[in-house]
Amino acid sequence: MRSKYIIGGAIIVIFTVWALLSFNSSLTPYVSIDEAKASDKTVQVKGERLGNGQFNLDNNRFTFQIRDENGVEIEVVYDGPKPGNFDQASHVVCIGKYKNGKFHAKDLLVKCPSKYQEEGIDV
Repeated sequence: MRSKYIIGGAIIVIFTVWALLSFNSSLTPYVSIDEAKASDKTVQVKGERLGNGQFNLDNNRFTFQIRDENGVEIEVVYDGPKPGNFDQASHVVCIGKYKNGKFHAKDLLVKCPSKYQEEGIDV
């Protein structure tokens, strides 16, 4: 009877450790552009959008520039269409890897100015 509890407890511990390791490997940290250049892992880089970028219809590739809070600029390459609200965006979060002198994003999160910000009302 006691061996059943030991085996059951061991199985629970093994699956708990496996779940924690799986969850930890799926986390994507926010880093600066300099840290992204030094990393070989998938990371998130947040930056101020510079210009409207260029979309190449032939290879379905969108390229643009961002600047992080440290003032470092980088070119971002995204294999996909230009997001619809990109031109209104103040900041962009790029998820991907740095390689060959550019940040290759697999996903983009566009941060638009809030439409819920209080407007200046004269009283």
